[in-house]
Amino acid sequence: MITVTKTYLPSVEEYNRQLQKIWRSGWVTNSGSLVKELAGKLRTYLQVPNMELVANGTLALQLAIRALGLKGEIITTPFSYVATTTAILWEGCQPVFVDIEEKTFCIDADKIEAAVSPRTTAILATHIYGFPCNVQKIERIARKYKLKVIYDAAHAFGVKLNGKSLSCYGDITALSFHAAKLFHTAEGGGVVCKNERVAKRISLIKKFGHIGEEDYREIGINAKMSELHAAMGLCVLPKVSSLIASYRKVSRLYDRLLEGSGLIHPKVPQDVEYNYSFYPVIFPTHNAMTRVRKALRAKGIGPRRYFYPSLNQLPYLAPKCRRPCLVSEDISSRVLCLPVSFDLRVDQVTKVAEIIRKNRA
Repeated sequence: MITVTKTYLPSVEEYNRQLQKIWRSGWVTNSGSLVKELAGKLRTYLQVPNMELVANGTLALQLAIRALGLKGEIITTPFSYVATTTAILWEGCQPVFVDIEEKTFCIDADKIEAAVSPRTTAILATHIYGFPCNVQKIERIARKYKLKVIYDAAHAFGVKLNGKSLSCYGDITALSFHAAKLFHTAEGGGVVCKNERVAKRISLIKKFGHIGEEDYREIGINAKMSELHAAMGLCVLPKVSSLIASYRKVSRLYDRLLEGSGLIHPKVPQDVEYNYSFYPVIFPTHNAMTRVRKALRAKGIGPRRYFYPSLNQLPYLAPKCRRPCLVSEDISSRVLCLPVSFDLRVDQVTKVAEIIRKNRA
């Protein structure tokens, strides 16, 4: 089976060298030396002032909302993984969906201001597929209305905009280090904060909200990353550049093989250093997408509908949250992400492209 993503795993020997450090220390969790080492190396790699490592990317979003003290309405995108919306709901806030751009699939910054109300406290936007949101315009709107900005950068590890890490924008950037991601710790996530005070609060509440045995400050949760997960991250991080290079080759091969096929694929802007970890294509119709998807699956190839449904259509949303988002609803019905991995062969990419060309009409 050729899957839409494939987890890069270091050699057993390399991982074992990190595990031996854990066995020697006997320290398995609670901010051990490997977690601290990985946090430091990620700060350097991503060019960010701080990095709090957490158990997963969803908790990273929830901690961001909690640490900023957000209430009421949060303007967000309908085109993302469900965790983006779930985090808002889990923290007792109301998602207000703003439609997306047709070219980047990110939230349409030109439509955000019209959605601001007296109850709005923040904007939570996703750098979808690693393509940057319009961070400059979002920042201007946030300043005008005194809103906080959170970016879901689960897809954007290592991406730069005008030479600057995409993780530097907004009040908080939340990252996912799930096994399906370019950089992973098997399960895990990270939180980058612009404000040092907020960063310290996240550090507190991810560890139950207390310091030591007796000093209980506030309600917290267990969102810590373990040493075992940090060990995986320390093995994977040095390979990120070579992984991106592999993904870039796959992406450019798809570009060449699918040229003139009638499919839409977003282009990487000139001011963006991209990570190539997704290859989404938009079919002319929903029926064309489902036909190709069925044909690929019949040949042992597993693309995925990243992302469907449009989140404004989730069945458990309150009726007032289900405002129409026509672009997102349309794109989500026609999108398919093709397999991208570090060891995908030329003949496999060619096979995928041939099946698409044969069944797209």
